[in-house]
Amino acid sequence: MLRARAKKARNTTYKKTAKKEYGKASRKTLPAVRSAKRLCALPPRTLRPLSDAVMANPIRASAILVSQSKWLNGTVLHYCFFKSGHFAVPKKQAKAIRTAFAKWKAVGIGLQFKEVSELGEAEVRIGYSVKDGDSQSSVGRDVLNDPLNSPTTVYGWDLTKDDSGTALHEIGHVLGMEHEHQNPFAGIKWHEAAVYKNLKAPPNGWTRTETFHNILEKLSPEQVQGSKWDPDSIMEYDFDPGLIAEPKRYEADGLSPPGTLSAADKKWVRKWYPPLKKSPDRLHANKPAVLDLTAGKQVNFVIEPASSRKYRIETRGASDTTLVLFEVIDGSPRYVSGDDDSGEERNAAISHKLFRGRQYVVRLRLVHPGSTGEVSLMYS
Repeated sequence: MLRARAKKARNTTYKKTAKKEYGKASRKTLPAVRSAKRLCALPPRTLRPLSDAVMANPIRASAILVSQSKWLNGTVLHYCFFKSGHFAVPKKQAKAIRTAFAKWKAVGIGLQFKEVSELGEAEVRIGYSVKDGDSQSSVGRDVLNDPLNSPTTVYGWDLTKDDSGTALHEIGHVLGMEHEHQNPFAGIKWHEAAVYKNLKAPPNGWTRTETFHNILEKLSPEQVQGSKWDPDSIMEYDFDPGLIAEPKRYEADGLSPPGTLSAADKKWVRKWYPPLKKSPDRLHANKPAVLDLTAGKQVNFVIEPASSRKYRIETRGASDTTLVLFEVIDGSPRYVSGDDDSGEERNAAISHKLFRGRQYVVRLRLVHPGSTGEVSLMYS
């Protein structure tokens, strides 16, 4: 009800302002009134470079680019709040973020979220800075490339009021989700001049480059699975009237997503991270496991080494794969190392010292089956 009233008031203000300044001008010629809502501003990202030979196979290229930011299912994502300095997170804001993590987990997914007290122990390091006024996050596995003393996710405004959906949105990025309105198959056309003007004004104050990168620029078709646009997605922005040219229904009224997880959001996250239904099988040294997998599927194995020494864990076959090693510490798998051979003429491999008496988990996702569709996994 509050959102509906806010939307009605905003549209009334828009129409009054437009009538005063432009008289009987048509809706098509009315300029956009700047939005009072601040928006997530992602930094520029670089797609994984692929050879001409790989790009010549669009199914393979798409499988690689779509999966490059996704975690292997069963991963425990450890998160930590900055407690001091420029990015210190106030207690009320931290509580709102914890609630958002719980809402994602309640969808029923195989990923786990665990709060830790040390930044160096966390893959996801969360900061807060009203002074900077930006909310943004690295996308999916890109957080592993951020410096350990820097936040991977930053919030720039109060999450306990009308913008509580921002916490869900940024966690969506952590899970590997992109901005919904940048879907190249969505069919959105923009009043570009109005968009630049709208986002240049406070409270966002974006440059043309920032506006293009976060709104007008389309994702590569190879990055996106499916063709449907979900205007109710938690990954969708709130847009004022006068910015969207098509679909026409949003031109006069603007777009106000509900700020909650949509049915499509839940379907997406369950597809990539379905509940884990069984305990991993054991992988024995020097005994390869021959796997029958389809694209996007994953297997998990437990390793309990007989001696403490350096081992090599590797795949065999012409498939594109992602391989990750975890050590089980206090009952929770902690990331050790990983490799991704997607798009390269080699096999994924991890060389690491394993210790007798400790337990490890290795996870393998088949990205693309290659020419033979065969893949095996072994350690020695």
